[in-house]
Amino acid sequence: MPRIIDFEITGEYDNLKIFTYLKYKKGFSTKLIRTLKNTENGILLNGEFARTVDFLKAGDKLTVTIPDDESAPEPAESEIDIVYEDDDVLIINKSPYMAMHPTHNHQGDTLANAVSSHLAKAGKSCAFRAVGRLDKGTSGLVVCALNPLAASKLNGRINKEYMAVVKGVPEKRGTVDVPIYRPDPMKTLRACSYEKGVESAVTHWELIEARADRALIRLNLETGRTHQIRVHMAYAGYPLAGDSYYGDFLPEYGHQLLHCVKVRFTHPVTGESVEFTAPPPSEFEKCMEA
Repeated sequence: MPRIIDFEITGEYDNLKIFTYLKYKKGFSTKLIRTLKNTENGILLNGEFARTVDFLKAGDKLTVTIPDDESAPEPAESEIDIVYEDDDVLIINKSPYMAMHPTHNHQGDTLANAVSSHLAKAGKSCAFRAVGRLDKGTSGLVVCALNPLAASKLNGRINKEYMAVVKGVPEKRGTVDVPIYRPDPMKTLRACSYEKGVESAVTHWELIEARADRALIRLNLETGRTHQIRVHMAYAGYPLAGDSYYGDFLPEYGHQLLHCVKVRFTHPVTGESVEFTAPPPSEFEKCMEA
């Protein structure tokens, strides 16, 4: 289902070209504007066909129709925890036991399949446009864009905060600033190296609570590399609880105790600053009390 957005033109945009308004005032990409030009009724001015070179006047109503442009994964119904949803953004609190995308090991049981099913029931585009990803085994907030405009405006602009349980007790605050590389191109395992690393990676942590042999920490990233938190904390000497890839601390949990607890971003259409939170699973508290 296409996304239709109406813009009421105020005096400050009087005598501005439609292209200039969409690109520089509303953040539309040149590619998306080109798509609108080639879409029937893609750009309407006061209900009539309009070109991107036409001028706006105060009091005009500009209407854009953003078409669905991506294929969707096979819908498969599965329970998902929806934190927020509107016409542009869907935010989900992902279970650690659910993979993000279909692979040869996961067919029909992923977040992509579940979201596609949920959107189909709502009559929306079923394309899965997750802005960033969480590893299988990592829980927490996942932001999904529901149309190409939201996807382009949110990409790389979401601030995320994580919580994790680690082995040992780190300092009150610290930073790992070491490049990450892939030792074996055929495997997802990552490692840290100043010599071999080609992807810069920076992770900041803050101690929340400590026990004799473990700690609960808060993390913020300057970059978003695959396995960044897991490999960086292991490199620093504090591997994540349950993470068999990069340590052997509390393997009985079966997955890393890592959770995206907060996301902050500017809404792609309203322009408002928004923030959403989701508490970590009960395993975190049980682990710290054990």
